[in-house]
Amino acid sequence: MKRKPKFISIGAGNAVSVNRIVSMIQPDSAPSKRLMQEARSKGLLVDATGGKKTKSIFIMDSDHVVISALSVETALARIEEKDDEASEG
Repeated sequence: MKRKPKFISIGAGNAVSVNRIVSMIQPDSAPSKRLMQEARSKGLLVDATGGKKTKSIFIMDSDHVVISALSVETALARIEEKDDEASEG
């Protein structure tokens, strides 16, 4: 049976597939900034900030790096919310 894709809103009218997220990290450290720069140079950076400050970095299973103005904590809360909805239905 094929699983229905779950998406979470990451702000500015954008969403990511929960099943494709490998990791969520904060953009404060030098390694995370280097990760963003490398993804940008390879054409794998997706900017979903809507012009706001980057608060989280989503690393996807396709090697894409998605940056968002949504905090990691808020993203985790939205994922847990979706899990709760799925278990009720």
